[in-house]
Amino acid sequence: MASGDSGIRETARLVRFAEHESRAETLRAQLADLHGTIRLAKRTSNLFRARTATSTPGLDVSGFTHVLDVDPLARTADVEGMVTYERLVDATLPHGLMPMVVPQLKTITLGGAVTGLGIESSSFRNGLVHESVLEMELLTGDGRIVVARPDNEHSDLFHGFPNSYGTLGYALRLKIELEPVKPYVRLDHVRYDDTAEYFAALGEACRNGSADFVDGTVFGPGEQYLTLGTFTSSAPSTSDYTWLDIYYKSIRERETDHLGVRDYLWRWDTDWFWCSRAFGVQSRLPRLLLGRKLLRSSVYWKLVALDRRFGIAAKLLKLRGLPPEETVVQDIEVPLSRAAEFLDFFRREIPISPVWICPLMQRPGGVNSPLYEMDPETLYVNFGFWSAVPLDPGEAPDTHNRLIEAEVTRLGGRKSLYSDSFYTEEEFWRLYNGDAYRKLKTAYDPDGRLLDLYAKCVRRR
Repeated sequence: MASGDSGIRETARLVRFAEHESRAETLRAQLADLHGTIRLAKRTSNLFRARTATSTPGLDVSGFTHVLDVDPLARTADVEGMVTYERLVDATLPHGLMPMVVPQLKTITLGGAVTGLGIESSSFRNGLVHESVLEMELLTGDGRIVVARPDNEHSDLFHGFPNSYGTLGYALRLKIELEPVKPYVRLDHVRYDDTAEYFAALGEACRNGSADFVDGTVFGPGEQYLTLGTFTSSAPSTSDYTWLDIYYKSIRERETDHLGVRDYLWRWDTDWFWCSRAFGVQSRLPRLLLGRKLLRSSVYWKLVALDRRFGIAAKLLKLRGLPPEETVVQDIEVPLSRAAEFLDFFRREIPISPVWICPLMQRPGGVNSPLYEMDPETLYVNFGFWSAVPLDPGEAPDTHNRLIEAEVTRLGGRKSLYSDSFYTEEEFWRLYNGDAYRKLKTAYDPDGRLLDLYAKCVRRR
């Protein structure tokens, strides 16, 4: 019986891969039929760059949403590029496994996290998302479908795909490593009043290996929390932050907490970290009315897209006689040794709180992308901040973002490109290795069917 079940599973796996190959060939043919600059036809996105509406036809990748295989013995998964992490986690957890890094929001796709550099609280030991990728099947700008591995003829693309944001090609399938989990995660929220002590404790937590997850939340001067998560086989009770209670508020209220592993992975999604407060849904009544299904990041993102389309927030500010605001939505990282300097700068110049803190370090033996080079011996600290700040009379609409970019560069750091960037072209290519990028572009998209990285991430197009 067991042998028969194994045969049935193998047949089903082969069928899934054959169906994937058919979808991939259809997409390749679609690309061949399109003319001019190409884009993806996507209904949703987790990018926050301002983009001009376009009538250019897009590649329909909506079918690439399948988990093709989970191998619990090899601890690997074969996954199509448009699979969301919510779907991926639901496929791996029944096997007692999870991806090495699970970004915070349910609708982030695996392909998007690899090409756009995903991180989370396991990144201090597992690096960035792309470091646990074993191979990628990519549709390149010149119309080929190639399988890129770290040791084959497309190793340059394998290493260069991270931080390319779909400007070299699109991920159709990825093979990734998985790691074992336990049913629960114990959380210890430790408060620090002193900034230097806080970052010293963060560094020690990452070095001593006693925690499986490390991140933090800075609410203001003298109120900084380090959250240490540890897998455990049992829990006295578990909290629920998927409806009425709010996770980030619990950090101030509870020294110790327990969550089921799935709820831990999505602890930030229900309230989009803390950004749900901008939509007025952190009070009890609206949460009761909305229910669990509508309290999620994908719903908030649609509201943001609606605001961008019609300029609702800006019009309301004007009606109320308030100054215009500059959107500041960024994730940056600087070496741990410069983290206190950056936080001091941020407190002086950028009136946003809370701020998310996430340590990361290149995984031993991991993939170091030439487009986002990191020192493999250095522990970095990611700062995430997502809000808007008022502009003083005469201030340019990019004032605060440019201040942040300059300070991050001064401190030897880098910023993610999922949101608006304001670098000059010279600055941009110096920071993101223009020489390496141009070689990849020539090799895999010589006719420029896809936008180049600067045009996509900085120019307003």
